Amino acid sequence: MDTKYLDLLAEKYDSEEKVVTEIINLEAILNLPKGTEHFVSDLHGEYQAFQHVLRNGSGNVKVKIRDLFEGELSDQEMNEFATLVYYPEDKLQLIKEAAADSQSLYGWYAETIKRMIRLVAFASSKYTRSKVRKALPEQFVYIVEELLYKTDELTNKKEYYTKIIQRIISLGQADKLITGLAYTIQRLVVDHLHVVGDIYDRGPEPDKIMDTLINYHSVDIQWGNHDVLWLGAFAGSKVCLANLVRICARYDNLDIIEDVYGINLRPLLNLAERYYDDNRAFRPKHDAGKKEIFDDEQLQITKIHQAIAMIQFKLEIPIIKRRPDFNMSGRLLLENVDYDRETLTVNGKTYALQDTCFATVDPKHPDRLLEEEEQVIDKLLFSFQHSEKLARHMNFLMRKGSLYLKYNGNLLIHGCIPLNEDGSMKKMVISGKAYAGRGLLDVFEHYIRYGFAHPEVTDDLATDMMWYLWTGENSSLFGKKEMTTFERYFIADKTSHIEQKNPYYKLREEEEICRKILKEFHLNADQGHIINGHTPVEEINGENPIKAHGKMIVIDGGFSKAYQPKTGIAGYTLLYNSYGMQLVAHKRFTSKEDVLLHGTDVLSVKRLVDRELKRKKVLETNIGKKLLQQISVLNHLLEYRYKHGNRSADGEGRKAD
Repeated sequence: MDTKYLDLLAEKYDSEEKVVTEIINLEAILNLPKGTEHFVSDLHGEYQAFQHVLRNGSGNVKVKIRDLFEGELSDQEMNEFATLVYYPEDKLQLIKEAAADSQSLYGWYAETIKRMIRLVAFASSKYTRSKVRKALPEQFVYIVEELLYKTDELTNKKEYYTKIIQRIISLGQADKLITGLAYTIQRLVVDHLHVVGDIYDRGPEPDKIMDTLINYHSVDIQWGNHDVLWLGAFAGSKVCLANLVRICARYDNLDIIEDVYGINLRPLLNLAERYYDDNRAFRPKHDAGKKEIFDDEQLQITKIHQAIAMIQFKLEIPIIKRRPDFNMSGRLLLENVDYDRETLTVNGKTYALQDTCFATVDPKHPDRLLEEEEQVIDKLLFSFQHSEKLARHMNFLMRKGSLYLKYNGNLLIHGCIPLNEDGSMKKMVISGKAYAGRGLLDVFEHYIRYGFAHPEVTDDLATDMMWYLWTGENSSLFGKKEMTTFERYFIADKTSHIEQKNPYYKLREEEEICRKILKEFHLNADQGHIINGHTPVEEINGENPIKAHGKMIVIDGGFSKAYQPKTGIAGYTLLYNSYGMQLVAHKRFTSKEDVLLHGTDVLSVKRLVDRELKRKKVLETNIGKKLLQQISVLNHLLEYRYKHGNRSADGEGRKAD
């Protein structure tokens, strides 16, 4: 081992006793039960539902309360207490408004603080004191530790502990303490959060989800197709940018771009007003839960929708032509339109077109942008890349994200591993070399990171690849043969809208295929699982999210309201603690107010996926591997500096070899 590194390490551990103490501490941690992992997927901007699931730990908070207070509190009291843990500020306000008098409120405070302390102690039982201390409300750390680790309560210190609680209440600090303890409990019931893709899409508040994740104590992200679309736009891909603006227009979400991220859409609106009229195919899909949309606003969005869609279709053409490896020549649709007859020939079949909006298209050069269109997309890109808030979100998404993750023996991936019909890994040729399986995903990720690191380049392979990951046949995020956006706008015949899925989505039902994929990623096929998002599970039609005898777990059950009529539920989440895995199905989240007033929760059925034969310890986790490496280094330091009498190189010399 590098002696210079050991010398630097010795500055922190400057005595034999400190090294030994740290080794003992780390080895002890290895024998603690593994922390609880929480898996969510396909949030699609649905912040309200997401933050409720996060606050209740997919039911983990309620489980802890029930385990601790069963037989002591009624179901209603436990529900009230759980709601206080989820939304402490709001629930405290309601309780104070309903209190009969100050004396009854005082009694409630005293009893609630005691219960909160007991729940913190119960939820923290598998963590070190050091870890618990970091989770406690900073201003009350000393007081809470006194109450958490109290001893001799029945004799000498009983009045001491009582007095602490009394003074907290009399000094007006009870609300702050209860609120701090509630967030401590939320943090303790989930040790680590996995977001398996698609923070962004049609939902109204992806920015709030990003802010929540930035402040979350431990999180990783596996990029979804919509996430990479936003990363691509920020990295300089004009066609990715056009796609995401189009989607925001389609779902009446342009305020995310304009109001949240401060992107000026006036140049795009001016272009749209000049060339486009009302068009039923481009009217925004309005969520009934949103504020009313007026006719003039709907007309503006309809025009913007057409303008950005046509810019998108034009921008796709030169990429397809300069990237033959993408094998997308069949998507040169604007070149295959008969503009006189208004027909389109695609895949050998000719269709009549309807609701067309080709005012800016030159039939002889359909990829040619008008000068105004070029100015609009250039201004949009400049604004995107210079939005401070968007930069903060995209940099976090890049730093915490990856295309796939191997974590505690499981493979986390948003979309798919591209497969052939026979189950073999589908190959893609990139720059003269064929890639498949893990190698293909590694190359994709390389280009994402390279493109993001060079936002000034807008037409290199890395930037084009980020668009390909949104729409290409071999993309692990898209998972279909082609994206039929053009056909959905302009062709009435719905057979032309069908998007053929990669064989992966059929073959993932087979245990042997899942084992093969796990081995491809150097994971234990007997113990590992694939945790997947991207495709809503239609539970309403009897589809099972647990596939291949438990080897495949699909956790996209429909956080997005648009999918809920199709899925019959409002999302799946997954919990993995030291005892095993549980899949949680969620009922539709109505509102925070409903939870506060009625104690309504959104959980439905928990299903056991896998139970550990013996309780899993930190030693067997990714964190355990890191701790073992640290212990090994510390043992080297102990041998090098203290066992053999070596000293620092600051004038005291070293023992001769």
